[in-house]
Amino acid sequence: MSGAGRGQGGHAPRMVTSAERLRRLLALVPYVVARRAVGLAEAAETFGMTERELIDDLNLAWCVELKDPEPYCPIDLSYEDGEITISQAEAIVRPLRLAADEASALLVALRMLAEVGADSSAVARLIAKIEGAAGAASAASSQLTVQIESPNVPGVSATLAAALSAGKRVHLRYYVPPRDEETERDVDPMRLFVVEGRPYLEGWCRRAEGVRTFRLDRVLAAEVLDLPAEVPVDVEERDVDAGLFQPSDSDVRAELDLAPDARWVAEYWPCESVTELGEGRLRVVLRTQDTSLVRRLALRLGEDVRVASPAELAAEVRQAAAAALALYD
Repeated sequence: MSGAGRGQGGHAPRMVTSAERLRRLLALVPYVVARRAVGLAEAAETFGMTERELIDDLNLAWCVELKDPEPYCPIDLSYEDGEITISQAEAIVRPLRLAADEASALLVALRMLAEVGADSSAVARLIAKIEGAAGAASAASSQLTVQIESPNVPGVSATLAAALSAGKRVHLRYYVPPRDEETERDVDPMRLFVVEGRPYLEGWCRRAEGVRTFRLDRVLAAEVLDLPAEVPVDVEERDVDAGLFQPSDSDVRAELDLAPDARWVAEYWPCESVTELGEGRLRVVLRTQDTSLVRRLALRLGEDVRVASPAELAAEVRQAAAAALALYD
């Protein structure tokens, strides 16, 4: 093995587990062998790492000794002049097979994509390929039922998917639970996705002049406009890998105790936590930058809610309720 290339990509390596490095290595070796020679920069970009991290992995691969084709046969590896070559790695160049949990998770996710209007023919082909490649490991997915909350209006998913595919703007009539009102807005679609079993549209909202996320079961009507979707070039999709609701440290943490008739709040508001209190009651924790939204919600719910904390917000709700009652005197 040649040591050329050490020190490239000057970033400090990220902390990864041994299991993660092993999975990455088992994918990296077949990738290089299949192409005979691959540039360091290209391989690093493909696997989402820096060149420094890639070189560390290559150095680890060089230390592996295989018992096939001969006992104690080290992998022959080089990355001279920024180009990687690997040979004598026949025992680990076979494509990896998906484990049962990996195959099931992937197949379930693809079926959920089909539910929200993704290209059904492409998804069907991909599902068939994965089932064929995974073999028995894919059987578990057939025991699962995917349930996605249906939109209020039939065909909303298909309408939005068609607009997205055609690059067209849409006009939405949308229900906003915190304000208990219907709104109308033009949106340039960016993508459809599913989080925790619920389908969403992400797009550039012309009314708000910003990226907004819309739950499809709150879309009351959707119309494809004869206008091109024009999303600003510097706009990025929201990262939802850690969940749709991602509060900041500056948000106010509000605890609400809900009566049985107010349990719907846990479904329509992004809650940090939901706890059963018994007899149908819930305690929900909300985080918000604008406490006026929580105050309006509490006034709307009346005796079906109690603001447990913070004390300042509870006092604001009492004062606002007293002021409203005074108007009737």
